[in-house]
Amino acid sequence: MGTALIYDEEMTKYKLLWIDRACKIEVPERLTVSHDALVKTGLADRCVAVPVREATDADILLVHSEEYLEGVKKTPYLTLEELKEFTLQYGDVYFHPNIYHCAKLAAGAALQLVDSVMTGKVRNGMALVRPPGHHSMRSAACGFCVFNNVAIAARYAKQKYGIKRVLIVDWDVHHGQGVQYCFEDDPSVLYFSWHRYEHQKFWPQLRDSDYDCVGKEKGAGFNVNVPWNKVGMKNSDYLSVFCHLLLPIAYEFSPDLVLVCAGFDSAIGDPEGEMRASPDIFAHLTHLLMNLAGGKLCAVLEGGYNLTSLHQSVCQTVQTLLGDPAPRPANLDGPCTSALESLHCVRAAHRQYWSCLKHAAELPSYDISTKRIKLPDSEEEEEEERQKTGEEEKSAEEEAWPEPPKRFSPPVSTALLLPEGVACPDGCQRFSSSDDPVLVNKLREKFLVASDDDLTTLCSLTALVEKMEKHEIGNGLALVRDVSMATVCVVQHAATAHRDRVLIVCVGDASVPRKGADDGKTLLVQFSNKESGEQKSKFHIPVCLHKGCSDVSGFTQAVLGLLLPLGYEYDPSLVLLARTPGSGLCDAAWQQLTGLLQGLAQGHTLVLMQEAEKACVGPTASSLLGVAAPPLGKLHAPLPEDVEALERLRLALQADWKLLRTTAPETGGEEH
Repeated sequence: MGTALIYDEEMTKYKLLWIDRACKIEVPERLTVSHDALVKTGLADRCVAVPVREATDADILLVHSEEYLEGVKKTPYLTLEELKEFTLQYGDVYFHPNIYHCAKLAAGAALQLVDSVMTGKVRNGMALVRPPGHHSMRSAACGFCVFNNVAIAARYAKQKYGIKRVLIVDWDVHHGQGVQYCFEDDPSVLYFSWHRYEHQKFWPQLRDSDYDCVGKEKGAGFNVNVPWNKVGMKNSDYLSVFCHLLLPIAYEFSPDLVLVCAGFDSAIGDPEGEMRASPDIFAHLTHLLMNLAGGKLCAVLEGGYNLTSLHQSVCQTVQTLLGDPAPRPANLDGPCTSALESLHCVRAAHRQYWSCLKHAAELPSYDISTKRIKLPDSEEEEEEERQKTGEEEKSAEEEAWPEPPKRFSPPVSTALLLPEGVACPDGCQRFSSSDDPVLVNKLREKFLVASDDDLTTLCSLTALVEKMEKHEIGNGLALVRDVSMATVCVVQHAATAHRDRVLIVCVGDASVPRKGADDGKTLLVQFSNKESGEQKSKFHIPVCLHKGCSDVSGFTQAVLGLLLPLGYEYDPSLVLLARTPGSGLCDAAWQQLTGLLQGLAQGHTLVLMQEAEKACVGPTASSLLGVAAPPLGKLHAPLPEDVEALERLRLALQADWKLLRTTAPETGGEEH
């Protein structure tokens, strides 16, 4: 199964035919630079090309009114003056004689992508389309959008394939109010949007875009708005919202399909967004969504008006969909005060609807700092704001940032170190190395109780890690007699090789030696059912779950809200994932963990399991190869005692680990 890429040059064949300051940024080059970059980097050739088709009237009427459709149908035959007059009915949009045709192609491209993914022809994919869609409403064009491509795709998927639950993630910098209005009373569609808002100061200036607009009637809780009340949001802000809000809710919701309103005006340099997230953050956002819905993910282009950050972000997204390891995350200095205030408010507004948020803090009792933003009261103030906005746009366009880091796709994706008699799964390479006498002697001195077989295994482990460090092998799995001994061996090798940081994730109760491990060279997070007493080190974090790892809900909550933020902020060069016998963790949860952790350390994950865990080799290798983990199903509420323990741990650690913060200090704090 591959990754679909849907593009048709025909969608570049319309443009603004008159002067309109608001619409001048929506240009055909948005599509051409994105596709040209995919071709130039070789990513397009690696994708499965899927032809575009026009959406039918029946498709469009799944979301839009017949009266509106009939009006748009007439636009190819209107004069320029009549097109201008037709446009005046709507806000911040323009029409062209070819736009109806292009709008049908854009919606049809989204449907082609859904068909390709749902029928198993591809695993996932991206549609590069114009016009965008998430602002258009039942009977109105809006914000460059004519037909609501993603909303149509969601209704189509439910109708044609009997899908029960659809997750729509809108990371465009504008609120997709058209999608919200379409599904605000529908509990089968979970709509998430972050957007520049500034307390209703920023377009589309809707009260309905705020954090407390959670959906209506049966759909209450299924509309999640994260309003950005200041510009300049960075990678940390985006990841914090994913880890502490979107992912916990999404896993509890358990979608059958993920649709992404992939707008890249939320990237650095964009004149609309004025945000500071680097293009490579979209590699991580994409990766974090890829284990939901069994990997069924369809990204559909929305905004993006800086042609450089747009094409860079598109390439980062597509490369991740193709399965290439994500780059190491950059500039994770913790979320800013304004982002924490928004996160706090959204979590509080949704705590009554989602069991994963029951522990969230209540709404702030103090006046949050961003409330100081004041809307203009007069025409003079509005004119001042317009001039200021023009200056800010110019500044954003002139901003410079480095090229996204190079992404490595190793010649060998997954190598397995297995005892004789254990079959190597398809797609993996069995690893073996000749013994190095010098290394064997050193290992014998360190591990006095090790047998000759143990020393051979440890020698091979060291060689495997070295191959990963050189990007010759992506990740690996080893069945060993003693997980603790193997862990110590790998960590000591990393230390002597002057590798910067190793993240050790241990699932189970076996002890992992900690000698000399508080220098920051290693971070150990251990999941077990053993009480550990008081927290002693920021680099040794025991996570106690009362039922151990057998409680999937509690374990998932700990992974998303604790382990992932720690892992991203720590930024390891190697992830060591150790599983001990009797951990109680089911295969699906184990595969989810394995898949999620591969977003770190450029995908360099080494899994260690006891020889008795032979049955788990296949599922683990599958996740290491990039196959999406099986869905966990709708998750029940975690045990109250686990929730309380995790919250106490998070609060104790947040002074040292900024990505664990979910609320801002009442006195305010440093801003970006």
